[in-house]
Amino acid sequence: MGQAASTTGFSWPDRRDSVNRRSTRKRDLAAAPMTATVPALAPAPSMAKGGADLGRSVEEGPRDYTSDLPDECLACIFHTLPSGDRKRCSLVCRRWLRVEGQSRHRLSLDARSDLAPFVPALFSRFDSVSKLALKCDRRAVSIDDDALVIVAVHCRNLTRLKLRACRELTDSGMEAFAMKCTTLKKVSCGSCTFGAKGIKALVDHCPALEELSVKRLRGLTDSNGDAIGAGSAATNLRSVCLKELYNGQCFVPMIAGAKKLQTLKLFRNSGEWDLPLQTIVSGAKGLTEIHLERLQVGDRGLEAVAKLEELEVLHLVKTPDCTNAGLIAVSEHCMLLRKLHIDGWKTNRIGDEGLIAIARKCQNLQELVLIGVNPTSLSLGILGNNCLNLERLALCGSDTVGDPELCCIAAKCASLKKLCIKGCPVTDQGLGALAGGCPNLVKVKVKKCRMVTAEGGEWLRTSRGTVSVNLDVGGGEENLDASTSDGGAGPAENGEQPVLAAPEMTPGSSQRGGGSKSRLGLFAGRSLIACTFRRWSGSHGNPSSGTKRS
Repeated sequence: MGQAASTTGFSWPDRRDSVNRRSTRKRDLAAAPMTATVPALAPAPSMAKGGADLGRSVEEGPRDYTSDLPDECLACIFHTLPSGDRKRCSLVCRRWLRVEGQSRHRLSLDARSDLAPFVPALFSRFDSVSKLALKCDRRAVSIDDDALVIVAVHCRNLTRLKLRACRELTDSGMEAFAMKCTTLKKVSCGSCTFGAKGIKALVDHCPALEELSVKRLRGLTDSNGDAIGAGSAATNLRSVCLKELYNGQCFVPMIAGAKKLQTLKLFRNSGEWDLPLQTIVSGAKGLTEIHLERLQVGDRGLEAVAKLEELEVLHLVKTPDCTNAGLIAVSEHCMLLRKLHIDGWKTNRIGDEGLIAIARKCQNLQELVLIGVNPTSLSLGILGNNCLNLERLALCGSDTVGDPELCCIAAKCASLKKLCIKGCPVTDQGLGALAGGCPNLVKVKVKKCRMVTAEGGEWLRTSRGTVSVNLDVGGGEENLDASTSDGGAGPAENGEQPVLAAPEMTPGSSQRGGGSKSRLGLFAGRSLIACTFRRWSGSHGNPSSGTKRS
């Protein structure tokens, strides 16, 4: 019975009842307010200061840390990005869209006729643009005078303008534009149809104009009334470049009147240029750089150039009427000459006589490029002895440059750093002379020299471990062109990508292309000497007019 009583007074707990009690307890805890178990704390000063931001980040998502950056810092970051990345950044948020637009200083647009309706909206966003390129496809209809005036009204900070194939522009439109954009400093126009009056309007109404480049201007005529004076730009004009003009002589009064002119480039312009050069030199006496390419100019023109005592850079490219006599005249007075490029076109009218005169008088010479000229050890030896600063030498297509001449260079040119030999009858023996000469040599380029073998180049590379040897033993014929006017320039000059004119047009900024750096190394590209000039000048303090990425 005791067992029966104990059984009646005590019972083992059921497992299901235990599970039900635990689940009930969990529901009660979940229903209880959390604040009941958390003690109230006074907010810290930093929390009190940023409480609004903290609450907003909890409700709206992760915090945007770039919101703490000033607009100026964000703009500096955008300036380091290429054009495509800048476009993508502008799509992130409204603030980035606004800052990217206000910090863009360079714009390239597809200048078709349907661009005009979008000009106000474009420049309301890009209100800081100072460098503008308007380029039109030659098969399309370009913007007209009215559209150009609209651009002038809305782009008030414009200092640089480039026009390409804008064939609907007239002299009247250019005059109206010039009257509104008086702060222009650099103008470049090519394949346009306006004439001398349009250029004259720019020169008259833009007193800050420093650089003017004109190429294939179809509106020029033979009329004497087309003469262009220096105008108000005479006090600041520094550089003039004329390319492929039918009546380029109409620019002579303007060039002669620019008293501070430093650079003059004349490429493939028609007509006789001896007398115009005499007029130019009589006025622009401060010229330091002259490029003459495929011009009808002879010794009389060189005698005029010789009066420029401050001349430092002279390019004579495919001017067959120039002879040793003209070069001797240059050497007599231009004693500050630093860079001399001659493409003799294999006419044999410039040779040892002219080069010896240069060597004896122009002892500051640093760069010498000879194409189609036949120097011998006589002139090369005197150059090495007298021109102690000669650092860069290129000899191309010279029938007289062989092993003796190369040995002479190795023995005499102690300051030489860069040497290019192309299309010359040199052999491994001559190349071997460089192993013990030219102590400052850094780069050697040997190309299209049929008697030089790969073994000779490898031996030189092994002997002079610090010298970069670029050897091309291919036997194919290649055009030896010294033209610098077209070197490396493709359909879109300077690598600029035009923006299509469409309702949702996206502007692009110009970028420097990398076309000049190809697998051939030092002297690669469309033109050997064009690349030679760009690479050498870029690393030795030559003034450049290149633009920076904005």
